[in-house]
Parts: sequence; structure tokens; C-alpha cells
Amino acid sequence: MKSRVPKVLHALGGRPMISHVLDLVSALDAEKTFVVVGPGMESLADQVSPTPTVLQPEQRGTGDAVRVADSALRGYDGDVLIVYGDTPLLTKETIARMLEARHAAANPAIIVLGFQPDDPAEYGRLVVAADGMLEQIVEYRDAGADERALPMCNSGVMVVDGSVLFDLVSELDDSNTKNELYLTDIVSLARRRGLGCGVIEGSEDELLGINTRDQLALAEAIYQDRLRDAALAAGVTLQAPDTVWLSADTKFGIDVVIEPNVFFGPGVKIGDNVTIRAFSHLEGAVVATGAVIGPYARLRHGAEIGAGAKVGNFVEVKNAVLGEGAKANHLAYLGDANVGAGANIGAGTITANYDGFKKSHTEIGAGASIGSNSVLVAPVTVGEGAIVGAGTVITQDVEANALSITRPEQKSISGWAIRKRERESGDADKKKE
Repeated sequence: MKSRVPKVLHALGGRPMISHVLDLVSALDAEKTFVVVGPGMESLADQVSPTPTVLQPEQRGTGDAVRVADSALRGYDGDVLIVYGDTPLLTKETIARMLEARHAAANPAIIVLGFQPDDPAEYGRLVVAADGMLEQIVEYRDAGADERALPMCNSGVMVVDGSVLFDLVSELDDSNTKNELYLTDIVSLARRRGLGCGVIEGSEDELLGINTRDQLALAEAIYQDRLRDAALAAGVTLQAPDTVWLSADTKFGIDVVIEPNVFFGPGVKIGDNVTIRAFSHLEGAVVATGAVIGPYARLRHGAEIGAGAKVGNFVEVKNAVLGEGAKANHLAYLGDANVGAGANIGAGTITANYDGFKKSHTEIGAGASIGSNSVLVAPVTVGEGAIVGAGTVITQDVEANALSITRPEQKSISGWAIRKRERESGDADKKKE
């Protein structure tokens, strides 16, 4: 990945890819879950907490990674599912098929998840006998021409009988081109013992491993399609689905309409009958029933938009609550504020919430009207029903139902514009002479 960040902490749909894998395992109701990590990966251990981690002191291959979990799983004789943190698109349905095959009548000791990609490239190959039994997995570097021509490739994902797993792993050796302990070799070891091994086929998209930025981008495109399909199936209207970007935890109510080019970052919850207009950006925000957002609106973390409220074009809301029916229709910034029900925020209004040292809060009462181009210098309270005149700078509290204006009195000088134009015209004539 050419990054200081551990590979599996790179995000997919706004979440680290390892979190997607742990969600899958959790959905399977696994009795025990362990994450194998290498040295210096404290950030990874923190991310997966409270899931326990097992340290692999030397990264000597996939077989070694499983071997170090022996102490954590010693005596366990159930199914052991081995999945990879860089394969986040794997689905519960596919793993369920593997578990079903593991407990079929033949009772194979190992089930391997294979796939047939359009371009097999350098994937390991699965050698399958005429009876469908898996005989061997051959890594690409160690494969001959006939083996490389085989269509079925190895994903690395396995379900193994826990009662034999670590016995098989203990027999692995590193006599291969990479001098590593290949987990894949346990298949041939199991066959020599007369144990059955089988294959379940998955889709190429589902088994995409992420090792480069290109592959991360491809995985994101696949995952976004899944999220969009799920939203459409749940009754959300996406007017231009390919232009809408979702996060793994985006939540929608019913009869939501999303216009083109809308971005949902993590932590967004949208209520029923909400319309999100084009080119809006939302993250960490909650939008209640019947609200209208955008176009070109930005809702940041802590934004709570009440039922029927409106946040219009070029309005930014951060850590602020807009009450039921409140309106900020254009060109405003509302940060660290509470806007009461039915209040109206005029164009160009800002809550000046930061003085260079601390953030302060602004309270705007229900039914208040804030005139255009006003600045509310926090901490300050505007009472219910109060009116703030356009162009006003509020530095003190405004009582309920009061009018507050701080701009100077308007002054008009009759005929001044005519005299100005005459002077300018005369000066221009002199320059020509």
C-alpha cells in the first residue's frame, strides 16, 4: 500500500477493512475470535479491541500465522474458520455454504473456498480429483505449466476441523521458493492421512484481496454497488445511483429521496420522507422525518436536523441542533448551536463559535428570526420570538420577543451621486487635454 498505516486499517465504505471481516465473524456467532498481528502493529490491536490478538513474532507465511494461534485454541475441536483481514468483501452466505459442506455426509476435514477469475494471474491453483475431492493446493511460484493451466484458484479462506488443524500445521516445512510455511500445504498432508478435503466456489468480486491502492479502489466500487443495491431494495430513491457515495453504517428510513452527487460519510442516520438534494455532503449527522437538505449543504459531526427542518444551499452545520421546522435556507454557518423550533436563519448568518482558544455555544430560541449577514458571537442567547436585524453583530443576550440591531443609522446625502459623476467626468476631460 506504500503507507505507514497497516494495510487492513485502510478504509472501505468508511470503515477499516479489518472491521468488515470482524463483522462477518460476529454475524456467524463464532465461539472464539482471534486476530493474528505482526510486531509493531499496536494500532491494529487497538482497532480490533476487545477482540484478542495473537502475536506472530516472525512473519514466516500463512501456516506460521495459524501456528501461533495454537496456544489460544489448544484443545478446541470445533470448526476453525481462517479468513484474511485484506479480504473484506466476503459474505456470510458463502461462509455458511462452507460450514454446511464441512458437515456433509463425507465429513471432510478441510473445506477450501475457491474461485475462477477471468485472469488467474499468480493465484495458487486447486488440484481437484475427478470425484470432486480436493487433492492439493499449489502456489503459483511452485506450480508447473499443467497446474498453472487449472481454472480453480485458491482464495486462502478455509474451514478446518479443529481436532486436526494444529497437528497438520505442526508438519509444515519451508521447502518452497519463498522459504515460508504455507497453510495451503495442510491439504496434501490431510490427504496423506486419508482425510477428506473439499472445495466450495465463490465469486471473484467477493474474494478480491486488497494489496494495492488500485485494488482498494476496485473493492470500494464493488462495495458501493452493494450499498446502493441494499438502499434501493429498502425503498430509498436514488435518482442517479452511481453518483451517490455511501458508508457502511449509513441508515435510511422509508420514502427517502437522494438526488445526484450526494456523499454520506460515517455515522449518518436519515429519517422517513427526507429529501437530500444534489451535491450535499453529510457525515456524523442525524436528519429527522420530512427534513430537506441541500442542494450543496454540508452537515458535519454532531448535526441534528429536526422534523420538517430545512438546510439549504451552501449552509454548513456542525455540532448543532435545528429544531422542528427551523430553516437555514442559504449561505450560513451554524456551529455549536441550538436553533429552536420554527426559527429562521437569514442568508449570510454565522455563529462565531471559536475565539482562538475555545469553542462556545449559541442558543437561538423557538420562532426567532435572525436577519441576513448577522454574526452571533458565542456564548450568546437569542430568546424565543426575538428578531435580529440584518447586518447585526450580537455580543450580548437578546431577550425574548425583542428586536436587536447594532448597525449604525442609515444616512443619505441627496444629489451626491450626480456631483460625483460630474467631478469624475471633468477630471477625465482634463486628462485628455
